[in-house]
Amino acid sequence: MKIHVDLDCFFVSAERTRDASLMGIPVAIGGRGDPYIFSHTAIPQQCNLEVSGAFLGTFFQSYDAHTDDRAKFIDADGRIRGILTAVSYEARAYGITTAMSIREALERCEHLIIKAPDMQLYQHLSRELHSFLHTRIPLLEQASIDEFYGDLDGWIADEDVDVFINTLRHDIAAELHLPVSIGASPTKSIAKLATSSAKPFGCKVIRADEVLSFIEPVAVATFPGIGRAMQRQLSRYNIQTLGDLVRAKALLHAMSPYAASLYTKVCGHDDDAVSPHRPRKSIGISRAFDPIMDRPELRRRILILSRHLAFAVMRLNVLPTTFRVAIRYEMSQHTHATATRCRLFHEQWFKTLILTLFEQAEQHRRLRILHLSISCSQFTCNSKRTLSLLEFQHDTTGRKLSQSMQQMQQKYGLNILRWGSELS
Repeated sequence: MKIHVDLDCFFVSAERTRDASLMGIPVAIGGRGDPYIFSHTAIPQQCNLEVSGAFLGTFFQSYDAHTDDRAKFIDADGRIRGILTAVSYEARAYGITTAMSIREALERCEHLIIKAPDMQLYQHLSRELHSFLHTRIPLLEQASIDEFYGDLDGWIADEDVDVFINTLRHDIAAELHLPVSIGASPTKSIAKLATSSAKPFGCKVIRADEVLSFIEPVAVATFPGIGRAMQRQLSRYNIQTLGDLVRAKALLHAMSPYAASLYTKVCGHDDDAVSPHRPRKSIGISRAFDPIMDRPELRRRILILSRHLAFAVMRLNVLPTTFRVAIRYEMSQHTHATATRCRLFHEQWFKTLILTLFEQAEQHRRLRILHLSISCSQFTCNSKRTLSLLEFQHDTTGRKLSQSMQQMQQKYGLNILRWGSELS
């Protein structure tokens, strides 16, 4: 059996571990996309490279604790900004959901307590849970900051899994004061579905002969791996539930190899193993802000993002070969530019490339821009691409300089060294 351990309302639950007064009342965690990264006063940034997941950025501000942080989301002109990244079950009773605007949430529940995210606390508790689970489960995989998979085969007999996971969730609550839900099944995908049906603070076991009856009424959108594009494709054939999908075997196999593999997973027959060391495949940084028309200012901001991302790439010690810049404009317009370069990574070259991609992606110069995104992927360790020898000597010198800069930034902070063009 494989199990899926998911922390219930993790960010809210984490805040409650240090403030018991938040128990049993509507609480939410809010975010503003951290526009302060572009500040001329160089507000310090923390770098998270341990885990990823929804609403988890690579870079974030240090946290300053307050009882209620709603003042952080109100501008000088009185506008309430930001979205919710986590919502307690008490807040959900008012119709408040994750990704809702803070303004709308407060309209629905005026006494809602809003906390700014404390990523250092969340990372600490995630590490604590990871260490605790290792004492109970020999083969463990961390899927995100609040999700873990475990393989119990050869460790816990199938008939004892029910008792094991029930005891485990209570032990976690007693030891770490964090509520978790746990699902168990022969495959990771079905175990994750079982966890969702067990929330909050529950556990559920789906055995091999129970998979088809369990998935029958489940909406296709809830299955891990079925994104919006696949949902639209399935909807054309009136496939709304996983039961409908199972009955469309011939159609799924005719669609694509991915659809065929999806069918196998839905039926509970995939053999995706629990992997303690799943390699990272990409890294990126993005920021949203008030709409800006000033192109020099936008180039300054893309340079700041590229410096931060270069620091993370150097910290990871990877060599990306695919680079992407994406722009979101007002009036719901989106553009992007992508490049493949097989060179030894260093910050100066990366900055130049990102500026070039930004200019290529800039197709609506009469519109204001409200979101910038940069990403790097296709690391050489995960692909068959080889580095170019033409610029190798030049890149070796540049990389040595970047390594020296990275060591200083790691010791004194990311903003100890900045490009002059960032200060204009």
